[in-house]
Amino acid sequence: MRTQSVRGVVYLAGGLGLLVSIFAAVEYFEASLRGVCSINQFFSCAVVDESGRTTTLGIPDYLWGIGGYLALMIVAGLAERRPRDVRPAYALTLLATGAVALSAYFIYVQLAEIHALCVVCASAETLGGVLWLGSIALALHTARDARAADLPDAASTDHEAPS
Repeated sequence: MRTQSVRGVVYLAGGLGLLVSIFAAVEYFEASLRGVCSINQFFSCAVVDESGRTTTLGIPDYLWGIGGYLALMIVAGLAERRPRDVRPAYALTLLATGAVALSAYFIYVQLAEIHALCVVCASAETLGGVLWLGSIALALHTARDARAADLPDAASTDHEAPS
């Protein structure tokens, strides 16, 4: 996959994740929207929202999603502006790894403590995983491109004939 395609995956997953996180926030405040993703007692945004376990470190989980996706998109933009610098790409991967770890915690809380799964939340968490995989691919592509840029061009090096 080309670097540009990888960037597209990162931006698509990040943009959709941000939209889903914003919907989760709206749904939290507008109870009538919870029915959209409440399929049964297990797949139920309403059960999760009403559980009292949707706050982590004093911050509502939907804000973690909105803030996290905004931060990921900003760092992805920095990585794009510096295509030969591996540091922003590595920073994106580090941030995405933290986001995936937090998402794993959210999934644990839903499955092990609430015994229900919010479909909207699971969608945001899945998109975070896609972004994480894209960030790893982007870091690998960026490192490869940076190494290639550092190699001397074989056509421009002077070769002296032995005398």
